[in-house]
Amino acid sequence: MGPLSPHPDQSRDAGANGIRLPPQHVDGIDTPHTDLSSDSDRESIDTVVNHSGSLRRTLASAPLITRHQRFPSVDEDISDNDHNEEGRHDGEPEKPVTWNSLPKKGQLTILTFARLSEPLTQTSLQAYMFYQLKSFDPSLPDSTISAQAGILQGSFTAAQFLTAIFWGRLADAPWMGRKRVLLIGLLGTCISCLGFGFSRSFMAAAVFRTLGGVLNSNVGVMRTLIAEIIVEKKYQSRAFLLLPMCFNIGVIIGPILGGSLADPVNSFPSLFGPGSVFGGKEGVWWMQHWPYALPNILSAIFIFLSVIAVFLGLDETHETAQYRSDWGRKLGKRISRALSRRPRHYRPLTRAGDDDSLYMDGSVGTLSVPSSPARSRAPQPRPHKRPGFRQIFSRNILLTLLAHFLLAFHTSAFNAMTFVFLPAPRAPEDSRQGFFHFGGGLGLPSARVGLATAIIGFIGLPLQILLYPHIQTKLGTLTSFRIFLPFSPLSYILMPFLVILPRIPWIVWPSFTLVVSLQVISRTFALPAAIILVNNCVTDPSILGTVHGVAQSISSGARTLGPLLGGWGLGLGLANNMVGGVWWALAAESLIGWFALWTIYEGKGIERAKNQTDDEVED
Repeated sequence: MGPLSPHPDQSRDAGANGIRLPPQHVDGIDTPHTDLSSDSDRESIDTVVNHSGSLRRTLASAPLITRHQRFPSVDEDISDNDHNEEGRHDGEPEKPVTWNSLPKKGQLTILTFARLSEPLTQTSLQAYMFYQLKSFDPSLPDSTISAQAGILQGSFTAAQFLTAIFWGRLADAPWMGRKRVLLIGLLGTCISCLGFGFSRSFMAAAVFRTLGGVLNSNVGVMRTLIAEIIVEKKYQSRAFLLLPMCFNIGVIIGPILGGSLADPVNSFPSLFGPGSVFGGKEGVWWMQHWPYALPNILSAIFIFLSVIAVFLGLDETHETAQYRSDWGRKLGKRISRALSRRPRHYRPLTRAGDDDSLYMDGSVGTLSVPSSPARSRAPQPRPHKRPGFRQIFSRNILLTLLAHFLLAFHTSAFNAMTFVFLPAPRAPEDSRQGFFHFGGGLGLPSARVGLATAIIGFIGLPLQILLYPHIQTKLGTLTSFRIFLPFSPLSYILMPFLVILPRIPWIVWPSFTLVVSLQVISRTFALPAAIILVNNCVTDPSILGTVHGVAQSISSGARTLGPLLGGWGLGLGLANNMVGGVWWALAAESLIGWFALWTIYEGKGIERAKNQTDDEVED
């Protein structure tokens, strides 16, 4: 290697015979002028440069650096100081936000995969829960079976209501973090799913459903993860929409899987029955003994795959726990490298447009001019005292959580009441008395009820993907929430009048689709907006998981009370020839939630706190 010697006579430029690096002052250390005057010297700099007193290997010549050029801060991307985070030069028009422009798509894909497992499981259960409960004791009347089904539905959400805040606090604890809480929730859901499928009594089924609710805080933790992965507010409309999208996908796929796989011996006798391909002479024994285990096994496999994906591929986002060693993530990276089978080799340094910095591919390491010692080690979080529980909740947070509760109440009540209203028998024609006194349901068979459920999913999914992001970006989160929420009470007001329409399919089905579309449009804008508003109320990252845990607890309480009170009110309406009463009461409740929206404002979220931290590092 050629020597590195100073040349005072070449202080102004880098000529053909040498390259000069002027003295730099970094963290109190003066580095000498460096010149390379010979061919061997220039060749040596292609291999070694001085980096804070230590030698590092490179593959390209370092650029001329002047005294007035500053070094990038710890949190800056040194690969391109002249470009902003969008990859564009200052002065260029900002590129429109698209699904493809979302950052951290790999992390979001893992979260979406994990979130999809829950609605698939829940909606799959609805397709056969009544028949599974009936198989426990065929002598029970249908009214008792219906009550048991309500208990099973409520036990899950009630358990979530009691434990979601606890899991939120654990997710904020440095020794636990978001990822571990999510893994516990997914494993708990997997165990609950298997236990429910192999239950032989109502008590056993209730225990496993309750266990699943106790351990499941997935939604709150996933909202926290998305908030910390996607910090910029312009991406939030799409990022937070991923969770409601999973619900609509589950509504479409779940009942199909559950209904087709339940009781496979009778559903597919040629495959699993006696004398069948897989059943042999007697049929598949365990499918006969546990006829509703197969859809639960499939759901458990799906959940377990999401556990593996989270364990190997998801990064911890907690401000302190993210610096903890994650051997699951390390194993995932090793598996990824082994599967890619790419030869390991050095890549040349790339020079920025104005020679302001150097960067190398992440597979080799980052290298620039001498930097501060803080650059060579992982940044450590500052000691931070977590605020007390009373300090967390401001007036705006409380009012936002109230609007969140009212929204979850009427949307969950609508879902539960619809599944009873659609198959309920039609009332006699002569039972109507005036414009408001009428009873009965639509009298749809079970196959038509499944079709109606699919209509809800098919309407919602394209709206979420195509329409919502553009309108939300143009109007803003709170404004779009206020504009589209009134569509829900309008839908609830019109729903009971479907029973007085002529019993002609080409009249009933378009009318039903129109009424349901109003509610689907409303919740397409309302559900992600409620999540974003709750998230942006928080400016301290140390309480983000707690607030989302409280929001999930409140939502679980609403999803427990909504179906319970809605079902009770619908029963009273059917019994007293006034089925519209409960629907109109639900419309009034949703209007109260709409009025609550005018008392809140959208906060700045944790983005401002992050930018302030960056400024402090630069200073």
